Amino acid sequence: MVIRWLISLGLACLGSPVWAAQCRLALALAMDISTSVDATEDTLQRQGLAAALLAPEVQEAFFSSPMPVALAVYEWSGRTTQRVILSWKLIEQPPDLLAASTQIANSVRSDSGSATAMGYAMAFGASLMEEAPNCLFQTIDVSGDGSNNDGYGPRIAYKHFPFENIIVNGLVINAADFEGELYLIPFYENNVLHGPGAFLEIASGFEDFERAMRRKLERELRPRLEIGALQTGVHE
Repeated sequence: MVIRWLISLGLACLGSPVWAAQCRLALALAMDISTSVDATEDTLQRQGLAAALLAPEVQEAFFSSPMPVALAVYEWSGRTTQRVILSWKLIEQPPDLLAASTQIANSVRSDSGSATAMGYAMAFGASLMEEAPNCLFQTIDVSGDGSNNDGYGPRIAYKHFPFENIIVNGLVINAADFEGELYLIPFYENNVLHGPGAFLEIASGFEDFERAMRRKLERELRPRLEIGALQTGVHE
C-alpha cells in the first residue's frame, strides 16, 4: 500500500510545487464549549477526543502513508471565546500522537457561559489554517450540540474569510432529550458543511462522542491518492 501511494504521489508531483509539501493533511478540530455544554459533557468531549486519537484504527489511519498529518485543536463558543488547545503539531510517529492526546486530555475549559457563535468559530479556524504547515489538503472539523445563535453564521464566514481550499466537516452531538434539536442535523448539512466531499458524523449524545470521533477521524485521515487532485489542488 505504501509503495502504491509513493508511486501515485511521485507521478503526480513531478514538476509540481506540491512536492515541497511538509504533510498530506492539516486537520483542525474545533470543540464546542458553549453554555449548552455542561461540565460533565465537556469532560466526555475532551476525554473522548483524546481516547479517539489513540484508537488502533485511528492510529493506523494517521500512519497509513509516508507523509505526516499536521494536527491542531481549538475550543469555541461566543464571539470572542476561541482558544487553541493544541498548536499545530506534525504527527510523524506514535509518540507524537500520544503527546497530542495527553495535552488534550489535560486541557482545562476556558469558558462556560458564552453563546454559540459558529461563524466566528469558522473565521478563527480559517486564521489558524494560515499558520499551518504546508500540507496538500486542509480540513476543519467542527463539533457541536447547537446551531448558531450569536453573530454571523458559517455561510457569512465562508464568504469573507479564506476558505477556498478548506474542507469543513461536522460532528453533530444530537441529544434526543434537548428541545428543538431535531433541526440541528439539517442546519449542519445546509450551513456548516463546506467544500467537495464534506461530510457529517452524528453522535447520539456526549456519551457517544468518542465513537463518532473515531469514525470521523478514520474517514478524514484516509490517504487521498488521486493524481488529478494532487496536480490541481482540488479536494476529493
